[in-house]
Amino acid sequence: MDYCLGDGDGSATMWSAEMNVDTDEDGVFDALGLDFDGDGRFDDALADSDGDGTADHLLLDLDDDGSAEASFTDDGSGTWVIGVDGRAGQIRWLGLDGVELTGGPLVDFDGDGQVDDRLLDVNRDGLADRVLVADEAYVDTDADGHWDVKLSDVDGDGFADAATQL
Repeated sequence: MDYCLGDGDGSATMWSAEMNVDTDEDGVFDALGLDFDGDGRFDDALADSDGDGTADHLLLDLDDDGSAEASFTDDGSGTWVIGVDGRAGQIRWLGLDGVELTGGPLVDFDGDGQVDDRLLDVNRDGLADRVLVADEAYVDTDADGHWDVKLSDVDGDGFADAATQL
């Protein structure tokens, strides 16, 4: 399974490891056991709930009872901060029309009817400061909640080829 972890300096690294935990008790390994709290036990896990070979949930055993009490998804930056309990971790964001919405991390930002655009809250203030839309990214450069720059990757190489002030 592939998984992404932040390096503490704003960058992130992709890793690969064999799954060794069965989180849904169906007899098939679907997660990688880890020791995030440093207690010497592999009681936390990165899980691949959709079976695509990439971790999509972080499960934490907060009280060391052997069961996960918290579940998070990756915000796209290698930081597992978005709660999946329906309450914690909701991101506020402004649509291109200026209307404030709440949700994420996946939303329909571009209005194409598909929930396939990813909100990022890099500074963790609860307000999206980046959104990834296919081959474009919108960025709030001054943290005022409004999109300032649109980056475009015209040739699909993963690097911005153009920046447009909004």
